[in-house]
Formats: sequence, structure tokens, C-alpha cells
Amino acid sequence: MKRRNFVKNLALASVGTPILLNEMKFQTIGKKLFDVAKSAEDRVLVIIRLNGGNDGINTVIPRDQYTEMTIQRSNVLIPETSVLPLTTEVGLHPVMTGMQNMYNDGKLGIIQNVGYPEQNRSHFRSMDIWSSGLIDNPPATGWLGRQFDVDYPNYPDAYPNATYPDPFAISMGYETSSTCQGLMANFSHAVNNPFDVYNLASSGVLDDGTYYGSHMDYLATLIDQANAFGAQINDAANAGNTLSTMYDPANPLAVQLQYVAQMISGGLESKVYILNINGFDTHDAQVSTTDTTQGVHAELIRRLSDAIEAFQDDLALLGLEQRVAGMTFSEFGRQIASNASLGTDHGDAAPLFLFGSCLDIDIMGANPVIPDTVVNQAGIPMQIDFRDVYASVLKDWFGVSSTDIQALFEHSVTFYPLLGACNVGLEEEELAKESALIYPNPATYNATVRFSAMNEWVKVDIYDLNSRQVAQVYDGNLTQGRHDIPMELRDLPSGQYVVQIQKDSGNINAKLVKMD
Repeated sequence: MKRRNFVKNLALASVGTPILLNEMKFQTIGKKLFDVAKSAEDRVLVIIRLNGGNDGINTVIPRDQYTEMTIQRSNVLIPETSVLPLTTEVGLHPVMTGMQNMYNDGKLGIIQNVGYPEQNRSHFRSMDIWSSGLIDNPPATGWLGRQFDVDYPNYPDAYPNATYPDPFAISMGYETSSTCQGLMANFSHAVNNPFDVYNLASSGVLDDGTYYGSHMDYLATLIDQANAFGAQINDAANAGNTLSTMYDPANPLAVQLQYVAQMISGGLESKVYILNINGFDTHDAQVSTTDTTQGVHAELIRRLSDAIEAFQDDLALLGLEQRVAGMTFSEFGRQIASNASLGTDHGDAAPLFLFGSCLDIDIMGANPVIPDTVVNQAGIPMQIDFRDVYASVLKDWFGVSSTDIQALFEHSVTFYPLLGACNVGLEEEELAKESALIYPNPATYNATVRFSAMNEWVKVDIYDLNSRQVAQVYDGNLTQGRHDIPMELRDLPSGQYVVQIQKDSGNINAKLVKMD
């Protein structure tokens, strides 16, 4: 058996079997780990998998459907007065104060009713579909693994090397993620604790000319690769930093995300981090017998919400917000009607969260419609195909071409504007040195104005076309260099405005278009 065929068979036979690594050094990402535009080279994607099938109706709550929800799920329903409001029609579970804060700050997006056609309610089959991005074909590779295969077709041969010394992706925990499974190997490496790396024993060259000797020699090569990656991970973790005081050491997801922040700040060149939170298969005891706002599900989504808020706070303090974006997913939602065991059974579509400071959306998609009569264990129908979310993230965040993305999927892809708010080209960067750049523009609830200052006092205000001041944005001293100042636009009516930047080195005016 040839070496590459052996690797392929080994990888496909043990998609979830890791060579475990556990720790990382400060360096700036300077290589393309995807074949992407220069502006996207330093970007990182964090994916959090909610294992078991999250009850979306009790997570992102359709406030306009309470009459029907009372009929269908009264024994698990969150009291209307306890819901954390986002809009007049949408709210969050009362334990999700962290995500409510992020939404109000423009750093949380919700995509409603995400799933795929003819939803499979098997945990294993549905997770295969979500991980591979394929429905009709056997899931031999993951959707990110296929993209990595395009750029690095010879992997794992000759990796790591001087150009690519770090893992392409990190799976937090004890198993590599099938999302990153390539044709010949998995592009992710399992990391439980980046500060507790151990070396795997290596016996050097073991090929004695026999059939088994060649295989053992290649396994020794894999062990050497694992040890090399482990050293890089440990160096970066030790060189990195973490500044937020919001992490809860009793929250396992928060601990993992703190490790991720430490590794990113330490310069690890990995592009993708995949994390897991287990326990969402809530057939029974989803809620407390005495209080539906408490129980297993409440504890799970509290951990999720608190951990992501702490992570986002850390990114802001570390100056990494515009380099890191994240998303969550679960293999399916739960059924509309609850069962008699204070739980919910396997369903269909559910909401998906995006988080970061570069969002183009706040809430995308209409609220699920809850009927007063549920037939045949109905779930929430799919409105948005999860594969289109994947495709849009690749396009917006990593700058992968539409043609290359389409080749990864078996259906005709629809692209949505999800993570493009920080996409600024080199020509626009040069323009911002002499004037001001506003992005996104047109904008909805939030935008950013970019300009240069010279160690001077700066005042930024927004005026309407009748020269009336409608918003005060910034008033203070700025150091020399480029600055990105966020603008809250939620209270402005649709229309055209002028952003005025007053500074000693010269005033600047820039046109802004606000859209609902």
C-alpha cells in the first residue's frame, strides 16, 4: 500500500481520532492559510458546536407567538415577562444577559430558521451533514477540509515546515473535528490545554523493509509532526495574553475560549478554532419542575452566552476584535410541541448565532410561525440553508472566490451579507489616510468611520442634510496613526447624512447613507 493511500484510509477510518496536542508564541500571521485576499490573511474563525440539538424556540424566543406557544409547550415555556427583549418581536432566554449585551453593542447576529431540506433527525447523520456540508454524497470530507485541500493538496506530507509551522486549525478538546477532515488527513489538531503539552514518544525511522515497517515509519512521522505542532502551540500560549476579568473558571466553554484568546494573541497562525458544548439533547428535564427559566437547558445557554461575552470582551481589550469572528451551530432544533417529560424531542430548523465586531446583520429571517395545532411531531421549517451560511462566511470573512466556494457544495449557493462590515480594500486604506472611510456604507444599525490623526484633539459628529447635528460620536484626544471609531445609528431615520470630523490637522466630511 502506498504511503498516501495509507494516510487516506487511516483518515477516513478514524475521522474523530486525534493525535492529541495540548499548548503556543507571539508572531503576526503573515501567510495565507486560505488562498485569500491580503485583507483577510490575519483573520480567524471560531466555531462553537452545540451538541445534541438546541431548542431554538426557548433560546431565541418569538415574542409575537406567545398565544400559540402557550398551547404547544406550556410546560417548558419561558414566561413572557421574563424574556430579555431584543426587539418588539424577538427576545432571548432570561439567562442570556451576555448575548443581550452583545446584541445591543452590535456584536451579536441571529440567523433565524437555519437547517437543510428534508431534515434528518438522527444525531449522527445530521451532524455528518452539518460537518461535511453535503447531503446527497457520503461525508468523507468536511466543508473546511475541502477548502484546505484546494490550497494544500499535498497535506500532510512535509508539514509543518518553515513557511507553515502551525496547525491549520485547532479542535479544542480530545477529538479532531470532522469539519476539517480533508481527503488525506484532518487539517485540525486536538488541543485540550495549550499549557499542558506533552511529547509523544517517537522511535525514529522504523521502516525495516516490511509491510508493517513502512506503516510504522509513517506513524513515527505523524508523531514527529504532532510534537512539532505542540511546541508551536505551547510557545504561542505562553507568549499570548488575556485581559478580560469576565471569564468564569467554572464554565468549561469559557475556559476553552480563554485558551483560544491566549493562542491568538500569542501569534498562532491557525485560522480556525472549533469548540464543543455538550448536553443539548433535552428529551426530559429540560426545565426545572418549579421554574421554567431554570434547568438543564438554561444552564447550557447561560454558559454559552457568558463565555462568548467574556471572549468578545477579551478580544476588544487585546485589540483583536476585527480579526476574529465566530458562529454557533447545532445538528437540529427541537419540536414545536413539548413532550410530557418537561422536555422537547428532535426537530428541524433552529437559530444560529454570529458574533464579532464586523457583522452585517442583527437579526436575519422572520420569526418562526407557531401554529395552534401541531401535526406529526412538527419542527420549525427551514428558511435559510446552513450551507449558504457557510458559503457566505467563506466569502465575507476569508475572501474566498464565489467560484471556488460553489465547487465545495452540491447545491446552487445563495450568498448573504453576513461578515463584510470590516472588508476594506488597500485602495480604500490609502484613501483613509487623506480623508475618511465609512464602512459599511450604506449602513443599518452600526458603522465605523476610519481616518488618520496626528496626536491631536478630534471631534466626530453626524449632521443631516439641513446641517442639524443629529448624533455625537466622539470627542477626545487621539494618538498618531489610523483610527476606527464606531458609530451607533440605530436611532437615526433612513436617509443621507454627513459625518464631520474636526481636528487640528484639518477637518474632514464624509457622506453616510442610513438604511433600515
